Amino acid sequence: MDEANRKKKVYTPLEARRKAESYCAYQERSQQEVRDKLYQWGLHQADVENNISYLIEHNFLNEERFAKAYVLGKFRIKGWGRIKISQGLKIKQVSSPLIKIALKEIDANDYFEKLRSILEKKSNLIHESDSYKKRNKLYQYALGRGFENNLILEVLKDNGLED
Repeated sequence: MDEANRKKKVYTPLEARRKAESYCAYQERSQQEVRDKLYQWGLHQADVENNISYLIEHNFLNEERFAKAYVLGKFRIKGWGRIKISQGLKIKQVSSPLIKIALKEIDANDYFEKLRSILEKKSNLIHESDSYKKRNKLYQYALGRGFENNLILEVLKDNGLED
């Protein structure tokens, strides 16, 4: 029997609260992720909002803590730049002031070094004889990873990939 035909289990508000505690304890979550999950479990709006309030009150849910964990994880593990990280947080419906606070967790030197390292690795993989085309490919790659235009150009220039 496939997933679409199976009947979804509907939880009582208390069952959903216990399940949401585990869900939040397992890894940091945004309020929107938890809200979506509670609706998925069959709760109505009032019960969802009561459970969200309870989870915040008992420190299972903390949007700032989530945002900081998200920023550091995407930067260190995935090698994303600030722009892509910021877009990811907006998708998770984190407020702009919290995004700004969370992005401050990234050390400027580490950020620059990560970009340099990413471009160096990618440069070794690109087999392009035309230096202009190679530089453009590296530039586009770094933009896709969410790094800022001016930093990319600076790193390309420092590494002798600038024309």
